[in-house]
Amino acid sequence: MIKKLEDLIAKVKGSPKKRLVVACAEDPHTIEAIARAQGEGLVEVIVVGNQEKITKVAREHGVSSTFHQVIDEVDTKKALSLAVKLVREGEGDILMKGLVTTPDYMKAILNKESGLVPPGGLLSHVTVIEAPAYPKLLVVSDVAVLVLPDLEQKVKMLGYAIEVAQSLGIENPYAYLISSAETVSEKVPSTVDGALIKVMAERGQIKGAKVEGPVGIDIAISKESAEIKGFKGEGAGAADILIFPNIEAANIFYKTCTIFGGAKLAAMVTGALAPCILTSRGDSELSKFYSIGLAALLVGMRNNLK
Repeated sequence: MIKKLEDLIAKVKGSPKKRLVVACAEDPHTIEAIARAQGEGLVEVIVVGNQEKITKVAREHGVSSTFHQVIDEVDTKKALSLAVKLVREGEGDILMKGLVTTPDYMKAILNKESGLVPPGGLLSHVTVIEAPAYPKLLVVSDVAVLVLPDLEQKVKMLGYAIEVAQSLGIENPYAYLISSAETVSEKVPSTVDGALIKVMAERGQIKGAKVEGPVGIDIAISKESAEIKGFKGEGAGAADILIFPNIEAANIFYKTCTIFGGAKLAAMVTGALAPCILTSRGDSELSKFYSIGLAALLVGMRNNLK
């Protein structure tokens, strides 16, 4: 089981290179991350964007701009569309956002005619957090895409998170549906959803994880809290997966982990035909680098299952 993001990188290095298509790699953190990922043998980088700007930014930051392929396209939206097309047509394994807005990035992925979402698909965001105070990686959803997921969407979110956890070598992860309490109440919808999803897992409708819910965050990640409260569920205090009730709770949790807790992270959009790396504007070069590694790891697992 992979317990550190650096260990994730080490595992990817030993596998065949994946093809990373980057839309508008014209900002320093993106260029630094993709140059490092290619230099360390994780991926072959295909850049679509303004070649003059990419070369200039790379030179200013002492980074090589010699990528596997550079397709010069100065128009941002055309560059993004072309990057998505390359992945859709099988020329790339992973899509990555560069200097484009998140709404434009998501719009291109969601385009019904030329995007990357299969019929009936649902996009969700998965973040893997390495927090100094926690002994293993945490798979968290959804901090960036689904605002107020309903029961069906939470089931899909859980499925994506399970797949990511399994790519980390966690064969049967402990998954917790987070709420404000463990008591089911119609006044708190997340408690109802948590209880229903737990029952679904018990009946075999959700496979690949040991599911508990509804549960407060303290019980999920603190064995001491679980013992004090007398919670007897499997994996109490040792969660591998946290499914949050809404984007506000999840986003606050992840930002608190990084700012106050000094956590490292990797993140991507799941549910598309290929992993789509989507990190925050405030995320570091290291976060983007780890995100590339996470996406490559997931692609590798899927290829092995074919």
